[in-house]
Amino acid sequence: MKHHVKSLTLAKEGKKRIEWADRDMPVLQSVRQKFAKAKPLKGKKMSACLHVTAETANLMRALKAGGANVLLVASNPLSTQDDVAASLVKDYNIPVMAICGEDRTTYYRHLNAALKHKPVVTMDDGADLISLLHSKYKSWIKNIVGSMEETTTGVIRLKALEAENKLKLPVIAVNDAQTKNLFDNRYGTGQSTIDGIVRATDILLAGKYIVVAGYGWCGRGFAMRARGMGAKVIVTEVDRIKALEATMDGFDVMTMSKAARIGDLFCTLTGNMSVLRKEHFKLMKDGAMVCNSGHFDVEIDIKALKKMATKVKKNVRNFVDEYTVKGKKIYLLADGRLINLAAAEGHPASVMDMSFSTQALASEYAIKNHKNFENKVYYVPQNIEEHVARLKLKSMNINIDKLTPLQQKYLASWDMGT
Repeated sequence: MKHHVKSLTLAKEGKKRIEWADRDMPVLQSVRQKFAKAKPLKGKKMSACLHVTAETANLMRALKAGGANVLLVASNPLSTQDDVAASLVKDYNIPVMAICGEDRTTYYRHLNAALKHKPVVTMDDGADLISLLHSKYKSWIKNIVGSMEETTTGVIRLKALEAENKLKLPVIAVNDAQTKNLFDNRYGTGQSTIDGIVRATDILLAGKYIVVAGYGWCGRGFAMRARGMGAKVIVTEVDRIKALEATMDGFDVMTMSKAARIGDLFCTLTGNMSVLRKEHFKLMKDGAMVCNSGHFDVEIDIKALKKMATKVKKNVRNFVDEYTVKGKKIYLLADGRLINLAAAEGHPASVMDMSFSTQALASEYAIKNHKNFENKVYYVPQNIEEHVARLKLKSMNINIDKLTPLQQKYLASWDMGT
């Protein structure tokens, strides 16, 4: 079996972590049990480019239980949990190519290996795998029945491909599923971003001015959690509707140029590039901290920060680098990569339970229905969404009401008015 992990001696601790996450993923357990009986993925090669975490490990277990021949690589050089990667190889016989801190060359060697696996289904988190497929492995695209995309940044890239009529395979935007973005992005990113910042810096959030760049589901979640910790939260936005929403949710909304003078800590969650730039660094006060919780490390213009700095101290604390700009100290966290995965453990298993169950079921759906697909970005079918939500409510011992026959008739009619 081919694999490239830090060390298989880490497997024991990794297995503990995988099993701990599994106990908090009852929906995915149910999917795994169903897959083990029905084998809907039997004989299908699958390549997954995802964050290599304990939660992802349980998704891989579910896919393998369904009969898939799956290979996993990392979607971010800093997000791999090395002990989990080792355990997947040693304890579950699932090939993994991922090492925390791997350089760019190694990262792309792993991506290439994922495509040389010749998958018929791919799973992506950021669309790097699909981008490479479209540039280097065009001849294999015709064999792929569908790809799953897990994150906002990836969906943006894929919709851009579709808009230019360059998308050569069908994609299911798992990120846009309600059972994913309403929960994973809001509650998962919200909590895990706070976790990463506190682990990296050990700062007290109460009383601090925290600037949240972007008020999508991730930004909303982080802003809510920061306010809950006693921080004074400022939101910056380019979208008028989202800016109004942030205002009516009780947050201060202003331009980044104004916020740059005030903020103690800045966090980007936009899916765009150069959100924090040279003109903003110039305005920041001594001791300002900057971090990113968007998928790629382009949201903070790190090149500009390095160029401006007269002095750089690496690792003044784990995951913290100090840049001196005109006598002021600016602290960059986790090299501008995903703070919640680089400095912490990513989303809690409970919320990933829904996201990865949706991911697994969407893969099954793609295999069964690919003959009806075009080269487009599709939403997750509503019946999958409802199935996952139903199982999650059941696992939480929550019951809800049902429509009466009269209510069903009323909602389906047009002639029953006042």
